[in-house]
Amino acid sequence: MTSASCLNSSAQLATTTVSAAKLLPSESVDLSHSNTMALTCIADYFVTLTDEAQLDTFMADYAKNTEQQKPLFVLSGGSNVLLPTQLNAIVLQPKMRGISLTAQTDRYVDIEVMAGENWHDLVVHTVSQGWYGLENLALIPGLTGAAPIQNIGAYGVQLEDHLQYVRAYHIPTQTWHQLSIADCEFGYRDSIFKRTPNTWLISRVGFRLHTDISKVLASYGDVQTVAQRYAEQQDRNKATPADVMHAIIDIRQQKLPDPKHLANCGSFFQNPIIPQEQFIVLQASYPAIVGYPMPDDKIKVAAGWLIEQAGLKGGGIAPIVTHQQQALVLTNHAPYQATQEDVAIAQRYITDAIYEKFAIQLSREPVWVNTDSSIGHDEHVA
Repeated sequence: MTSASCLNSSAQLATTTVSAAKLLPSESVDLSHSNTMALTCIADYFVTLTDEAQLDTFMADYAKNTEQQKPLFVLSGGSNVLLPTQLNAIVLQPKMRGISLTAQTDRYVDIEVMAGENWHDLVVHTVSQGWYGLENLALIPGLTGAAPIQNIGAYGVQLEDHLQYVRAYHIPTQTWHQLSIADCEFGYRDSIFKRTPNTWLISRVGFRLHTDISKVLASYGDVQTVAQRYAEQQDRNKATPADVMHAIIDIRQQKLPDPKHLANCGSFFQNPIIPQEQFIVLQASYPAIVGYPMPDDKIKVAAGWLIEQAGLKGGGIAPIVTHQQQALVLTNHAPYQATQEDVAIAQRYITDAIYEKFAIQLSREPVWVNTDSSIGHDEHVA
């Protein structure tokens, strides 16, 4: 994701960051360790924001420096971005921290979470508190502020299912806004934030979570089996939200590489949504094709299955290849040396093969960032 969608990198920047109060002369900042794909990248400036007041101060100063203004680029945890070798921009990183309980009843709790909170840590915290709803989104890398941009989702749950509002700064008008779910214009892996990149900087997110321990969603893949195993180990007949969370953590750890050990940016390809008629035709030739019903007579096809059937699991164009255990994930085997163009070459190779075999266009999930910090919606899209 641009601000996003998502690892809270512990790596330190290679150079001193720029003060949020006043811009200093050009500083070359190494972002190679600040994106989980570990692509080589040098940015002109870098600003860390630890509270909302800093952003107000920075933007007021930025507005005065019209002669040498560089574009602004919002970077969160760096898990859903593909950075260029040279980024001619001022990088803003929201690192505000804090989790607040704002309302509580017998049935639900409302919480407010600052943008710099690690997403997975938030999920673990809410489950430990008996606040449920986010457990299916466990182990998704990134920071909370990035989650609404991509409308993250997994195992039958989307972020929007539990989100109440987003507080964000509108950069063009230098004004703060509180956006409702409707204002966010959520779609499948989509939002107003994603469609208007570098326009909004999210500082906090509000959620409503339930407190019913018997309410679980464990119908995807192996989740139900693994969650039930956890329940039985505790002499319980039915799985709890905590069991579901632990099951999903186990499954994801088995299938997905840890970016700390093998550079990647999570699921690289979106699951394509195709007309039901096209799915029926494909099903006749490929009876085992994996698809999930969607509204409007559409079917969401498992992109990983398509890549496996094309014989590309573990394949690609070195140093960028798909993961041996999860074909949706592209991995970087030359960390801090591979470039954005290396990713483009591997992507084209895979998407061309899928289209030739299934006549299905695969779409990239991570955000492509151009040298001038603009977002490349069409670059290297199959």
